[in-house]
Amino acid sequence: MIDRRSFIAGVAAALAWPVGRALAAAEAASTDFGTRHGALLEKSGLVYVSPLLADGSESTCHGEVWFGWLDGAVVVITGAGTWKGRALERELDGARIWVGDHGRWKRMVGRNEAFRQAPHFDARAVSVRDDALLDRLLALYEKKYPEEIGNWRDKMRAGYRDRSRLLIRYVPVS
Repeated sequence: MIDRRSFIAGVAAALAWPVGRALAAAEAASTDFGTRHGALLEKSGLVYVSPLLADGSESTCHGEVWFGWLDGAVVVITGAGTWKGRALERELDGARIWVGDHGRWKRMVGRNEAFRQAPHFDARAVSVRDDALLDRLLALYEKKYPEEIGNWRDKMRAGYRDRSRLLIRYVPVS
Protein backbone atom coordinates (compact mmCIF):
# COMPACT_ATOMS: atom_id res chain seq x y z
CA MET A 1 0.00 0.00 0.00
CA ILE A 2 1.26 3.47 -1.00
CA ASP A 3 1.11 6.19 1.60
CA ARG A 4 -0.49 9.52 0.78
CA ARG A 5 2.82 11.45 0.60
CA SER A 6 4.33 9.01 -1.93
CA PHE A 7 1.13 9.09 -4.00
CA ILE A 8 1.11 12.91 -4.15
CA ALA A 9 4.83 13.01 -5.00
CA GLY A 10 4.27 10.50 -7.81
CA VAL A 11 1.33 12.42 -9.24
CA ALA A 12 3.26 15.70 -9.06
CA ALA A 13 6.21 14.14 -10.88
CA ALA A 14 3.93 12.71 -13.57
CA LEU A 15 2.23 16.07 -14.10
CA ALA A 16 5.52 17.99 -14.14
CA TRP A 17 7.12 15.75 -16.78
CA PRO A 18 5.31 17.26 -19.83
CA VAL A 19 5.95 20.80 -18.56
CA GLY A 20 9.64 20.08 -18.08
CA ARG A 21 9.78 18.48 -21.50
CA ALA A 22 8.08 21.52 -23.09
CA LEU A 23 10.52 23.89 -21.36
CA ALA A 24 13.47 21.80 -22.54
CA ALA A 25 12.08 21.84 -26.10
CA ALA A 26 11.64 25.63 -25.99
CA GLU A 27 15.20 26.04 -24.70
CA ALA A 28 16.51 23.75 -27.46
CA ALA A 29 14.55 25.72 -30.08
CA SER A 30 16.01 28.97 -28.76
CA THR A 31 19.54 27.53 -28.88
CA ASP A 32 18.84 26.11 -32.34
CA PHE A 33 17.58 29.52 -33.51
CA GLY A 34 20.74 31.22 -32.25
CA THR A 35 22.92 28.62 -33.92
CA ARG A 36 21.11 28.80 -37.25
CA HIS A 37 20.32 32.51 -37.55
CA GLY A 38 22.18 34.55 -34.93
CA ALA A 39 25.49 34.74 -36.80
CA LEU A 40 23.70 35.47 -40.08
CA LEU A 41 21.71 38.28 -38.48
CA GLU A 42 24.89 39.77 -37.03
CA LYS A 43 26.48 39.92 -40.52
CA SER A 44 23.55 40.55 -42.84
CA GLY A 45 22.89 44.00 -44.27
CA LEU A 46 19.22 43.33 -44.95
CA VAL A 47 16.27 41.23 -43.92
CA TYR A 48 13.09 40.70 -45.92
CA VAL A 49 9.88 41.07 -43.94
CA SER A 50 6.37 39.93 -44.78
CA PRO A 51 3.44 40.43 -42.41
CA LEU A 52 1.36 37.32 -41.77
CA LEU A 53 -2.39 37.50 -42.19
CA ALA A 54 -4.81 36.32 -39.50
CA ASP A 55 -4.92 32.85 -41.09
CA GLY A 56 -1.10 32.58 -40.98
CA SER A 57 -0.57 33.07 -44.71
CA GLU A 58 1.89 35.66 -45.99
CA SER A 59 0.74 39.09 -47.00
CA THR A 60 1.50 40.12 -50.56
CA CYS A 61 3.60 42.94 -49.08
CA HIS A 62 7.25 42.00 -48.78
CA GLY A 63 10.26 44.18 -48.58
CA GLU A 64 13.94 44.38 -47.89
CA VAL A 65 14.72 46.60 -44.92
CA TRP A 66 17.58 47.96 -42.87
CA PHE A 67 17.57 46.39 -39.43
CA GLY A 68 19.47 45.83 -36.23
CA TRP A 69 19.79 42.52 -34.39
CA LEU A 70 19.41 43.79 -30.83
CA ASP A 71 18.49 41.89 -27.67
CA GLY A 72 17.37 38.82 -29.59
CA ALA A 73 15.05 40.71 -31.94
CA VAL A 74 15.13 42.22 -35.41
CA VAL A 75 14.57 45.95 -34.85
CA VAL A 76 13.53 48.38 -37.59
CA ILE A 77 12.32 51.95 -37.79
CA THR A 78 9.68 52.54 -40.43
CA GLY A 79 6.99 54.99 -41.41
CA ALA A 80 3.72 54.57 -39.51
CA GLY A 81 1.87 54.47 -42.84
CA THR A 82 3.99 51.71 -44.37
CA TRP A 83 2.56 48.21 -44.68
CA LYS A 84 4.59 47.15 -41.61
CA GLY A 85 2.97 49.90 -39.55
CA ARG A 86 -0.50 49.35 -40.99
CA ALA A 87 -0.27 45.61 -40.27
CA LEU A 88 0.32 46.35 -36.58
CA GLU A 89 -2.51 48.89 -36.60
CA ARG A 90 -4.78 46.07 -37.87
CA GLU A 91 -3.45 43.85 -35.02
CA LEU A 92 -1.54 41.62 -37.46
CA ASP A 93 1.56 41.06 -35.37
CA GLY A 94 2.89 37.94 -37.08
CA ALA A 95 5.70 38.23 -39.61
CA ARG A 96 8.03 36.04 -41.62
CA ILE A 97 11.62 37.21 -41.91
CA TRP A 98 14.28 36.05 -44.38
CA VAL A 99 17.95 36.80 -43.65
CA GLY A 100 20.41 37.99 -46.30
CA ASP A 101 20.84 40.45 -49.12
CA HIS A 102 19.23 39.21 -52.32
CA GLY A 103 18.64 42.54 -54.05
CA ARG A 104 15.48 44.59 -54.34
CA TRP A 105 12.26 42.62 -54.11
CA LYS A 106 10.26 44.89 -56.41
CA ARG A 107 11.69 45.48 -59.84
CA MET A 108 10.49 47.69 -62.66
CA VAL A 109 9.30 44.50 -64.33
CA GLY A 110 8.38 41.54 -62.14
CA ARG A 111 9.48 40.52 -58.66
CA ASN A 112 12.74 39.14 -57.30
CA GLU A 113 11.86 36.05 -55.24
CA ALA A 114 15.50 35.03 -54.56
CA PHE A 115 15.10 35.91 -50.87
CA ARG A 116 12.77 32.93 -50.44
CA GLN A 117 15.78 30.58 -50.62
CA ALA A 118 17.38 32.32 -47.61
CA PRO A 119 17.15 31.12 -44.00
CA HIS A 120 13.93 32.42 -42.46
CA PHE A 121 11.87 32.43 -39.29
CA ASP A 122 8.54 33.62 -37.98
CA ALA A 123 8.35 36.46 -35.49
CA ARG A 124 5.93 38.54 -33.43
CA ALA A 125 6.03 42.28 -34.05
CA VAL A 126 5.53 44.92 -31.42
CA SER A 127 5.79 48.68 -31.76
CA VAL A 128 7.86 50.15 -28.92
CA ARG A 129 8.58 53.61 -27.57
CA ASP A 130 12.14 53.28 -26.28
CA ASP A 131 14.55 56.17 -26.82
CA ALA A 132 17.55 54.11 -25.71
CA LEU A 133 16.70 51.34 -28.20
CA LEU A 134 16.38 53.93 -30.98
CA ASP A 135 19.81 55.33 -30.05
CA ARG A 136 21.31 51.84 -30.16
CA LEU A 137 19.64 51.09 -33.50
CA LEU A 138 20.90 54.31 -35.09
CA ALA A 139 24.41 53.70 -33.70
CA LEU A 140 24.32 50.28 -35.36
CA TYR A 141 23.03 51.85 -38.59
CA GLU A 142 26.07 54.19 -38.49
CA LYS A 143 28.31 51.11 -38.72
CA LYS A 144 26.19 49.01 -41.11
CA TYR A 145 25.09 51.74 -43.52
CA PRO A 146 27.79 54.47 -43.28
CA GLU A 147 27.24 55.86 -46.77
CA GLU A 148 23.44 56.13 -46.50
CA ILE A 149 22.65 56.91 -42.84
CA GLY A 150 23.56 60.57 -43.19
CA ASN A 151 20.52 61.03 -45.44
CA TRP A 152 18.17 59.28 -43.01
CA ARG A 153 19.32 59.73 -39.39
CA ASP A 154 17.61 63.07 -38.73
CA LYS A 155 14.43 62.03 -40.56
CA MET A 156 14.27 58.85 -38.48
CA ARG A 157 14.75 60.72 -35.20
CA ALA A 158 12.24 63.44 -36.08
CA GLY A 159 9.70 60.90 -37.31
CA TYR A 160 10.09 58.86 -34.13
CA ARG A 161 9.54 62.00 -32.04
CA ASP A 162 6.42 63.08 -33.93
CA ARG A 163 5.19 59.46 -34.19
CA SER A 164 5.18 59.41 -37.99
CA ARG A 165 7.76 56.60 -37.66
CA LEU A 166 7.52 53.46 -35.57
CA LEU A 167 10.23 51.48 -33.85
CA ILE A 168 9.28 47.82 -34.33
CA ARG A 169 10.80 44.76 -32.63
CA TYR A 170 10.33 41.42 -34.43
CA VAL A 171 10.87 38.73 -31.79
CA PRO A 172 11.49 35.21 -33.16
CA VAL A 173 8.88 32.57 -32.29
CA SER A 174 9.36 28.83 -32.48
